[in-house]
Amino acid sequence: MTISLGVHVGQQNLEMDAMRALWRRLDAAKVDWISTWDHFLEAPYQGGDQPHFEAVATLGALAAETQHARLGCLVFYVGYRNPALLAKVATTLDHISGGRFELGLGAGWHIDEAIAYGYPFPDIGTRLDMLNEAVELIRRLLTEPRTTYSGRHFQADDASCLPVPVQERMPIWIGGRGEKRTLEIVARHADGWNAAYTGPEEFTRLSHVLDEWCESAGRAPDSIARGANVSFNVMPDDKAVAVERSKLESEWGAAADRIIEGSLLCTPEAVVDNVMTYVEAGANAINIALRAPWDEDCLSRYLEEAIPAIKHETGG
Repeated sequence: MTISLGVHVGQQNLEMDAMRALWRRLDAAKVDWISTWDHFLEAPYQGGDQPHFEAVATLGALAAETQHARLGCLVFYVGYRNPALLAKVATTLDHISGGRFELGLGAGWHIDEAIAYGYPFPDIGTRLDMLNEAVELIRRLLTEPRTTYSGRHFQADDASCLPVPVQERMPIWIGGRGEKRTLEIVARHADGWNAAYTGPEEFTRLSHVLDEWCESAGRAPDSIARGANVSFNVMPDDKAVAVERSKLESEWGAAADRIIEGSLLCTPEAVVDNVMTYVEAGANAINIALRAPWDEDCLSRYLEEAIPAIKHETGG
């Protein structure tokens, strides 16, 4: 079984030089994937007081700094950028990276930054309609010589997207946990599904729901990659783990239980077993999500000890 083990790096509370050095370190360690997120303000929201870099410009630097890892954003909110622009962004990043870019799309959740930056943030049903149109339009732009599209939210008129991507088919990931709409859109349009901060049991259940949507769409369930982002809160001892748990509860408030459930909140000795629960749940792409600051020794142990052990157990 081939397992992708990656790192999802939140571009907040980090100097750009430090982040670039981190990317080079991860790439040299041969992680399979490196991604950003698409926010203008910190996540979780802390009043907009933490430094934070924009995703597209950050991805350009990431693509240029690395040679090995697949790259992406988990995930672009389709309300921040016209989908035709995102198709051009994706193509450009694919060329900068030599064909390593994968496009992630989602319906968004960070209402505080949308309000702060003056973006409309409609109800979730409307945002999911926007996501559905966006993925349809982007796929066509990436594969057709000319695209004309007339949707309720997005349009294109005889648009070309040249040069074409380096990859014959650029993978499109859709992120989210909604059973009625999100997973149905995944089944019809996506190459991969990513669930952020979801525990293994819930991941298994949602993956079965996705299987059912695939059957309804006449699609083989195994044609869709299944990915999980797990928050990296590995600490050197049990006392430090307890302190980290309290920190997560304070930062995430009402969402803390869900985030903790989808975290590596443990000592290094427990990491491999915890990651393997996601493999057993059906995930074939598992990314640790880094929010600065993290424990450097624990990250080193993950890269140098846990990844080889997991690869050995999974035959990857």
